Amino acid sequence: MQKPTLSVWVLSDGKIGDEGQCLAVAEALGADAVIKRIAPRALFAAAMPWGGIDPKDAPDKPGSPIAGPYPDLCIASGRRAVAYLRAVKKASGGRTFTVFLKDPRTGTKDADLIWVPEHDRLRGPNVIATLVSPHRFTPERLALLRANPPAALAALPSPRVAVLVGGRSRDFDFSPADAERLLVDLDALAVHARLMVTASRRTPDRLKEAVLGLARAKGGFGWDGTGDNPYPAMLALADAFVVTADSANMISEAVSTGKPVMVFEPSLRFGRKGRRIRSFIAALEAKGAVRKFQGRLESYAYEPLVSVPTIASAIRAAMAASP
Repeated sequence: MQKPTLSVWVLSDGKIGDEGQCLAVAEALGADAVIKRIAPRALFAAAMPWGGIDPKDAPDKPGSPIAGPYPDLCIASGRRAVAYLRAVKKASGGRTFTVFLKDPRTGTKDADLIWVPEHDRLRGPNVIATLVSPHRFTPERLALLRANPPAALAALPSPRVAVLVGGRSRDFDFSPADAERLLVDLDALAVHARLMVTASRRTPDRLKEAVLGLARAKGGFGWDGTGDNPYPAMLALADAFVVTADSANMISEAVSTGKPVMVFEPSLRFGRKGRRIRSFIAALEAKGAVRKFQGRLESYAYEPLVSVPTIASAIRAAMAASP
């Protein structure tokens, strides 16, 4: 007899990163998740994650994003989603198993299972920690992308280096000196490789223009934000990576390929120590997965680092043991 399909909700406020992580876990469980996006009004959002949900979204209100019937499993991420996950648990009469990805900031009581990266401090009997973050770039998906690459990337000769540029974060700043240092090192790297560059919404405009211009001037590729996002294809086609240290997610995605990952670390913001992200990078260095970017192409191998199968297995086990 065929096993019944697991019904799953993904609950988020629409942030691409949070939603993608939840979908990755749902897909690993073999589920076609229903996305439930919440948009609390500012007054109620300001009190989250500790306060309640926006009253307009109460389960019995017309158009509520969390109206029943309720799923077997609800996976949520993002500060605003914490209160809504609590509400789903209550409205389902406790039947829906709840999972939260990342530290909810309210302790361990607001979900049946919580995932955090190892460099976070939250621990508990219902907390699972892995070194790298979950994402949707499975080996199967990357293989399909390699078999059907965008023409502009396929035309680049090897070695190809994907340059994943972030920007200012809680810990890191991108000063003019940081930008200049990155450009000098990328210019040296471009002598030996073709650069495939993409920037984030956080990348300073001058730095974005400069790195894209450098890639194109050296015979590489720089994505200007128009057309389909080539980021997945870059992951699939890269022979190596340069990734800025501000994004644990981008680094996690790069190390899932088993290809060399060279980390560029900008200066710390005033008063910040960067303990969490530096602990993460140090752990990856110990695994042989990353090295400091020094303007040259590195060549080494390591076992790809992934977390989604571990998280999915933990959810299956916890749901099976749940009363």
